[in-house]
Amino acid sequence: MVKRDYWLKKIDLAWSKRSLVWLSGVRRVGKTTIAKEIEGALLLNCDLPSVKESLSNPEFFFKNLSHATIIFDEIHQLPDPSNLLKIGTDCFPHIKMLATGSSTLSATQKFRDSLAGRKYIVHLMLVLISECREFDIRDIKKRLLYGGLPEILLSEKRDSAFYSEWLDSFYARDVHELFRVDKRYGFLTLAEMVLRLSGSLLDITNLSKHCNLSRPTVMNYLEILQQTHLLHLLRPFHGSGRRELVRRPKAYSFDTGFSAFYRGWNELRAEDCGLLWEQLVFDFLAANYNPQQIYFWRDKSKREIDFIYAFDRDTAHAIECKWSPEAFDPGAIKAFREDYPKGLNIVLSPQVVTPYSKQYGDKEVTFTNVESLLELIALP
Repeated sequence: MVKRDYWLKKIDLAWSKRSLVWLSGVRRVGKTTIAKEIEGALLLNCDLPSVKESLSNPEFFFKNLSHATIIFDEIHQLPDPSNLLKIGTDCFPHIKMLATGSSTLSATQKFRDSLAGRKYIVHLMLVLISECREFDIRDIKKRLLYGGLPEILLSEKRDSAFYSEWLDSFYARDVHELFRVDKRYGFLTLAEMVLRLSGSLLDITNLSKHCNLSRPTVMNYLEILQQTHLLHLLRPFHGSGRRELVRRPKAYSFDTGFSAFYRGWNELRAEDCGLLWEQLVFDFLAANYNPQQIYFWRDKSKREIDFIYAFDRDTAHAIECKWSPEAFDPGAIKAFREDYPKGLNIVLSPQVVTPYSKQYGDKEVTFTNVESLLELIALP
């Protein structure tokens, strides 16, 4: 078992702000494993009938609780989880609570209260680039091809059956059970397309056609995929530019391994690594910075910058992802800086050991790795 200190520290920081922390993340990402690492905490598996019975009277339960920290694992299995958490936060604020689930807190009708102002959300993501050493991953290509779920990443061999079995379980436990989606074939077809097309612009009309689903159904299913963390939509950055893409978002799947599997890749070529590397960088950015401040940029001439990290409209950092730094073309950054002159220009590559800078006309570009990125762009 690998101790994921980065996330344990995030939970501790969250508890310094709220007594209730909501730890969400996809199935088998390691929520329970991390919860077990919290010293002195009482962990309750809300799947068990005996646990459900003991929590049927929340006030009595909290009054007789001898632990200062309690973990409600898979809390959505309770009949009224929001009431339990509301009583805990309002009446027993000295008790630190951690609740886990595979989706956002308000994903199902069971949560009658969003607990706004009472909770702090930590989204547990798959193994980040910065965690690969802890998992003894020396070759980043393994992380790209296998994916970031700890179980498969720690395996000696890549078991293809793992991915389809996981998706079946995801549908049964996180989609059909919580959202009452009955069109299994249509939903899974859409999910597989989203996984395969990760990093592409979202085309709802095309998805509707290939999945044989109506446009409203596709939009509903995409919302479910977002709430269950299988999909993230990245908005286009736009403002003063007249030639910019302003509407269609870019879709990223939750894992490089699933994207590779549903593309039919058993080995990775350099161009394959580039696509998956971009997805892996996005995970790192979303874990360390505010996801709501991360965008992409594209103009009508199809010049594109992978990520824009914007504190405000005056400062926009341009981040390009390149498997090989030699493949970088400054054309898109030059075009972007015509409208947004303020901000850093950064190329992230796993092949860069020591950061360096290069001049392209009057534009300076820094080539670096993800570990050094945090030194360039300070954490908020």
